[in-house]
Amino acid sequence: MTQHLTPLITPILQRFTQAVEHSAPQLTCQEVGTITFLGSGIARATGLPHVRSQERVMLADGSLGLAFSLGREEVGLVLLDPTAGLQAGSRVQRMGQVMDAPVGDGLLGRVLDATGRVLDNGPPLVGLERRPIEQPAAAIMDRAPVTVPLQTGIKVIDALIPIGRGQRQLILGDRQTGKTAIALDTILNQKGSGMVCLYCAMGQRSDTVAQLIATLRRYDAMAYCIVVVASGEDTPGLQYITPYAATTMAEYFMAQGHDVLIVYDDLIHHARAYRELSLLLRRPPGREAFPGDIFYLHARLLERATCLRPERGGGSLTALPIVETEAGNLSAYIPTNLVSITDGQIYLTPSLVQKGILPAVDVGRSVSRVGGKAQLPAYRAVAGDLRLAYSQFQELESFARFGTRLDDATQQTLERGRRIRAVLRQEQFHPLTVSQQIALLLMASEGLLDALPVEKIPQLESRLAEVVEAHLPDVCQRIVLGDPLSEGDRAALLEASQAVLNPIP
Repeated sequence: MTQHLTPLITPILQRFTQAVEHSAPQLTCQEVGTITFLGSGIARATGLPHVRSQERVMLADGSLGLAFSLGREEVGLVLLDPTAGLQAGSRVQRMGQVMDAPVGDGLLGRVLDATGRVLDNGPPLVGLERRPIEQPAAAIMDRAPVTVPLQTGIKVIDALIPIGRGQRQLILGDRQTGKTAIALDTILNQKGSGMVCLYCAMGQRSDTVAQLIATLRRYDAMAYCIVVVASGEDTPGLQYITPYAATTMAEYFMAQGHDVLIVYDDLIHHARAYRELSLLLRRPPGREAFPGDIFYLHARLLERATCLRPERGGGSLTALPIVETEAGNLSAYIPTNLVSITDGQIYLTPSLVQKGILPAVDVGRSVSRVGGKAQLPAYRAVAGDLRLAYSQFQELESFARFGTRLDDATQQTLERGRRIRAVLRQEQFHPLTVSQQIALLLMASEGLLDALPVEKIPQLESRLAEVVEAHLPDVCQRIVLGDPLSEGDRAALLEASQAVLNPIP
């Protein structure tokens, strides 16, 4: 009897069960804890046994936090927003997602923070994908050699300290030596090249960042730029996650096959924010009170900069981290860490700033360990002799102050060195094309400027730039395409240089 009724009852029971499931309210289980301690930028909470590292949490006032230190009894939280209304005993809730950031083409031209909140009074970001801010770096086998140059438009860098796309080049120096100015000029020089640029500000004054954004807009550079900001007024937690969020945004474009440039300004503020959080959460301090994993803090960030193989998209991510030194101390803890992580450094010295020599790049202490392989062949034809002559001049200049009589050879070396130094000087927001730089550097290395007064060199530079672009387009094209500087091209450049030089009294 039962066997005959089963085919009839089973469909009825299935329909009844489905109806109950659809009509019943959907119940979700949320893990909620309690804040036991609230400090400056951090909190400790209990009741979150399953929270993951780097997971977002929601506090009682709607502000965001980040699971930072996981313990048996308590969880250390990093606060990403000001929390004036919180106190011990407030609730904290898991969100079930690790910290992420928005990515996509809709970020171009926008100013935002690490969480994706817009700061430019524009429309909110909608329809964008979100990816975790902490991503593993590309595998070794997925990386390609650095072979394409990144032209900064700055003579002393492109000729003597070249940077390649996919390289990590550190910019370091004391306060007010022009570190951000070099990074800004590099961003402006990428206009029309198809490169995407990100400027990541950490711990900077709000008015300083506002001036930089205004400059980008004045030169129509925001169309290919993204600005990610965590100012000095923001919480240390937001400053801590900002460079990782900016790198995730940059990696999206790299995966699409684009060349990307990212500027971290600056990592000493980032390290100090991390030290503050670590000490407040009672992590053991080490050298200069920095926690023991401070090297890993920046290593895992900068390792994400690379050049991908063609089968992986062929994109590149070039990193220009900035770090501030104190009294020119290159052997300080954080600067030495970053020097060992990066592929070279551009050192700016206050002594050159005091002499009015800008950009204040110390050629002797600056080096590029990778970019020379990506440098255009035309630079190699003039930069080698130029660097040697400039180094000899710097050495002789320091000793010439103590002598009254100099032989003719020493005097000639000093005169040529002064003109090379004048040639390498460059005003901000005045980038030069590759061919313009080659023509001017060739004149300096060949000694054509030895008889020209130093104060006349800026006038010569502006006239030479116009003549080279107007009368030697074929030579300029061959230089940009990477052809070696032939004898005919050299003769044509020298002839044009001589024609420009003759009318100058």
